[in-house]
Amino acid sequence: MSEKKNIAIIGAGIVGVSAAVWLQRDGHEVILIDKAGPGEGTSHGNGGVLASCSVVPVTVPGLLGKAPRMLFDRSQPLFMKWGYIPKLLPWLLRYLKHANADDVKHIAAALTPIVGDSLNDHQALAQGTGAEKWITPSDYLFLYEDRQHFEGDAFGWDIRRKNGFTWDELEGQAFHDYDPVFSKDISFAARLGDHGHIRDPGRYVKDLAAHVEANGGRIIQAAVDDVARENGKVTGVRAGGHTIACDTAIVTAGVWSGPLARKLGVAVPLESERGYHLELVEPSAMPKSPVMVASGKFVATPMEGRIRLAGIVEFGGLDAPPSRAPFELLRKNARSVFPGITWKDEVEWMGHRPAPVDSIPVIGEVPGAEGAYMGFGHHHIGLTGGPKTGRLLAQMIAGRTPNTDMTVYAPSRYKI
Repeated sequence: MSEKKNIAIIGAGIVGVSAAVWLQRDGHEVILIDKAGPGEGTSHGNGGVLASCSVVPVTVPGLLGKAPRMLFDRSQPLFMKWGYIPKLLPWLLRYLKHANADDVKHIAAALTPIVGDSLNDHQALAQGTGAEKWITPSDYLFLYEDRQHFEGDAFGWDIRRKNGFTWDELEGQAFHDYDPVFSKDISFAARLGDHGHIRDPGRYVKDLAAHVEANGGRIIQAAVDDVARENGKVTGVRAGGHTIACDTAIVTAGVWSGPLARKLGVAVPLESERGYHLELVEPSAMPKSPVMVASGKFVATPMEGRIRLAGIVEFGGLDAPPSRAPFELLRKNARSVFPGITWKDEVEWMGHRPAPVDSIPVIGEVPGAEGAYMGFGHHHIGLTGGPKTGRLLAQMIAGRTPNTDMTVYAPSRYKI
């Protein structure tokens, strides 16, 4: 075993908490530092699906042609805070450059090792922590109006096939026999096995963090503003006017990682992909499995006492309040997809997915800063890829060579 280290993890979402669990299992001392506390941000509000097959990025060929039309159609899942465009534009132009077939193939090949075995990764992470009760193995279905609608997505399905994913197809009555809660307007489903979902993502992450604390880890609620170094080596992290001593620091603060990364000499072009969810509390019926409704690009996931509808992409930065239109669209979609379901109450939420321009997370050691590591930028697949990312970071910190080629994720690609 490698020497025992004192490790500060900045950000206690799924990536940070996963790293903490694996590092503790290696015998290290860990401190989790988060401005809101464990599992409060995007790790609480995500769609809850362990979406291993979600290796196709948003930037598919044809996006440039479709996006302007989508922005002006209230029934489409793409929104923009127009006043934010001047700030967004440099990032957006770089992001859209990846909307071509070669880049999509490269991105999918990079994402598959991080998310492709998510159910097993979560089960290995949560084993013996008390959090495993929230993990439910399940199918994951992509729903289409008909076969022709499905065939319109052939490019994405071809990418999935090439990365090892298989599915079966349910058409017409066969789909409605599988799950009768859905509208008759949906007559085709692609069903992937070996997936899963988390029945309460926020409580799941909190339970993992409680396990870390019960095993001697410290949890500190504070905003970190810098990583202290001497002679190029990490000596601590600065939070709330104090320096918390450590010899290793990991930046896993999601979309808030950008400023800290820059102080470490890595300028990641990172933007908030604002995501929304609407929960239908105490519904009269539940879907059997989590689904992606292709027409509205949203996920519906059965959770503890509620159905969570999550999706929508909005660009508007970190500071603007939630918009009303995305919630109204999710509500409209809920009524059309689940025509026979009633519910007692609704919960609305908006959060921030960390979107790097190349859609590939930043994972690994920081060049020129011994003891500094990064693990962020998972776009909308942070829950899915969090356990594997945490495990890879733990392996790298221990000096073990991961069985995944880490160069594609290296922070050095954005070195200043």
